[in-house]
Amino acid sequence: MRFIGSKSSLLTHIDTLLKSRTTGKETTFLDLFAGTNTVGNYFKKDYTVYSNDLLYFSYINAKAIIENNGNLEFKQLKNKQIDSPLDFLQEQADVYSQKSEVGYYEASYTPTGGAMYLTVENGKRIDFIRDQIDEWQKEGLLTETEYCYLVSVLIEAIPYVSNITGTYGAFLKHWDKRALNQLDLVPLEVYDNERENKAFNQNANDLIKNITVDIAYIDTPYNNRQYASNYHLLENVAKNDKPELSGKTKIFDWSPIRSDYAMKKKAIEAMTDLIETIDATHIVLSYNNEGIIPEEDLIELMRQQDINQKVIVEKIPYRKYKSKKASASYDLYELLLYIQKKETTSLEDVAVVPKQVEAPKKWASQKHQYIKSPLNYVGGKYKLLKQIIPLFPKEIDLFVDLFSGGANVGINVEAGRYVFNDMNDKINEMFRFFATQDEDELVEKINQRIAEYELSKTNEAGYLAFRKQYNNKPNPLDLYVLVSYSYNYQFRFNNSMVFNNPFGRNRSRFSENMEKNLRLFVRKLQTIEATFTDNLFTEVDLSGLTSRDFVYLDPPYLITTGNYNDGNRGFLNWGETQEKQMYELLESLTEKGIPFALSNVLEHKGKSHELLKEFVASHDLHVTYLDHHYNNASYNSKGSGSIEVLVTNYNPEDGTLIN
Repeated sequence: MRFIGSKSSLLTHIDTLLKSRTTGKETTFLDLFAGTNTVGNYFKKDYTVYSNDLLYFSYINAKAIIENNGNLEFKQLKNKQIDSPLDFLQEQADVYSQKSEVGYYEASYTPTGGAMYLTVENGKRIDFIRDQIDEWQKEGLLTETEYCYLVSVLIEAIPYVSNITGTYGAFLKHWDKRALNQLDLVPLEVYDNERENKAFNQNANDLIKNITVDIAYIDTPYNNRQYASNYHLLENVAKNDKPELSGKTKIFDWSPIRSDYAMKKKAIEAMTDLIETIDATHIVLSYNNEGIIPEEDLIELMRQQDINQKVIVEKIPYRKYKSKKASASYDLYELLLYIQKKETTSLEDVAVVPKQVEAPKKWASQKHQYIKSPLNYVGGKYKLLKQIIPLFPKEIDLFVDLFSGGANVGINVEAGRYVFNDMNDKINEMFRFFATQDEDELVEKINQRIAEYELSKTNEAGYLAFRKQYNNKPNPLDLYVLVSYSYNYQFRFNNSMVFNNPFGRNRSRFSENMEKNLRLFVRKLQTIEATFTDNLFTEVDLSGLTSRDFVYLDPPYLITTGNYNDGNRGFLNWGETQEKQMYELLESLTEKGIPFALSNVLEHKGKSHELLKEFVASHDLHVTYLDHHYNNASYNSKGSGSIEVLVTNYNPEDGTLIN
């Protein structure tokens, strides 16, 4: 989730600081201003975690991933034949999104009510999902933890389709591309630390009067931006009280949850009371040096509460902390302050024994989730998966994807083994690299490269320097980062295989969605037996296939203007010769009794694919017409009347092969 003040990039600094001061006997960790619970979730592997935040949506999230240790069974829903609540909610919300009924969230946050936070369809989805969860709760079909988990899954999904720059202070006047995506419920991963963690929804200064902990992490607001107003939409959905909204921003009365820490006249008083009152041995506080409370005052306040009248001060430059382009202020940095408020076993008296830390157990709710390729690959079939995959054979020994591209289809197919083939060896080299990487370490490597070259949506000089570096020393990690900031995310090389795609100004970046897709893709890739080959489709050895195997083909479309088939991207072009060679291959598969499926178009921008129509008719192949157009693709078919089809040599209803 995009969240102002998120400390995801600060975690290792906090961890290192604590490890240098703690004894190893500490057991409890308090995340006092938890926000999205990034810090608490990180330290859950080591401590009993107490999470607190004044915002209800943060509290719900803490109930779902901090207090909860997983293994939710949803027994009462299963008694109602709802085996997967997330699948049920997703499928029924998609149906509801096409209905004419107008609910509260559609009327509040979509063009239906004069706002553009969400599309009408996504507003309808939220209406259905949120009310259905409450209905299940009223019927006694959910435990408290199950309820919080489902609500939090919904809350986490909303920012990915919100038409905003980062907060809900205002909506954009034109649709951002991400906002046009369909709301997608993604299961939350929960770590089981086998401890009694606890979530609180209280004013921090009140909570600390009734709690004692070993370690307290404090991350108060540091400027006058109120989190309640910046995240009012999420707070509203979390509570589902449906209050009256006002103004162009469609906001409710949030004054009861106003934070003193975001008010200049009250911040220092609130902070003083907090530090003096809190009953903790170790305290780590993060703050910005341009915050409401002056740096020197904050350090002095902390020093007075340390048992030795000392403060450890770490200054982390804003650019390094955010992994983005430097701020206009060269002196802008994040402060990490540490004090020891109470006596503990002396560090010198503690034998330092390396801890053998086991990876915590993970749990996530079941959902049939289609994984999207981490590459925004032109012609990718992600949006068609719900229509295509149910048409495939139910049992597949070997799945062969002859034109795998971004691997959107194959990564989502259930099979015993997989062969992904594409003549673009650069892409397959990347996938082979991904298969060897831990997802956390991979994302960290990507962020390090982004920080090193100060890559952003506006820094063209940094992009060109990085592109030059890549061409001097090509490697799959840098290619992925490079493509993430290139025009239309294209893999474009000249005939000398020099990457020459221009900069994607104000558009391309390694976004939150790309990171999510990358993590899910890598996770799945490492659970399957997959081979990636870099051949022309005519060179792939299919001689050993049987009727239990399956071949899928998604070639360049002969009658489109897709840039992957024009011969100007460092790879061979696609013309009638290649099209006819493919038909010969399909004939051979049918003769051997091997099922295949071919994605293609029969009509596009007034052009008719006569070769394909003749081939289908002469071989009595089965044609399934698909309900989709590539309106956002670079070979735009908007308003063209394109006819997308799946051609098979079997009947998708019963799997009977066509003779």
